[in-house]
Amino acid sequence: MNIATVGLDLAKSVLQIHAVDLQGQIVVRKQLRRADVLPYFATLQPCVIGMEACASSHYWGRELAKLGHTVRLIAPRFVRPYVKSNKTDAADAEAIFLYRSRRKRNRRCCRCIAHVLVW
Repeated sequence: MNIATVGLDLAKSVLQIHAVDLQGQIVVRKQLRRADVLPYFATLQPCVIGMEACASSHYWGRELAKLGHTVRLIAPRFVRPYVKSNKTDAADAEAIFLYRSRRKRNRRCCRCIAHVLVW
């Protein structure tokens, strides 16, 4: 698969993926259980992954960065205007992708573990 950009919506038990290639065609739209996320992304070529900043986003960002992906966190207030329909995991993942593909500002990386452990 030639995935260029992924919108990843983080939830309690399942994570929603919205992946698009360089031409803007949707390649993958699926849900993954937490245990399946890292093995799935390990099979992909490095790509840009956008996700909403939340409690677990730094953990997932660090783990995905270890696999060679570029991870960008987005504040939830910037994602909300891009949700086209009701608030579902799939709609949120698509909105994250749309924001990531249209806006180049607010490029926030994940905090490294050393920054998290600062008292």
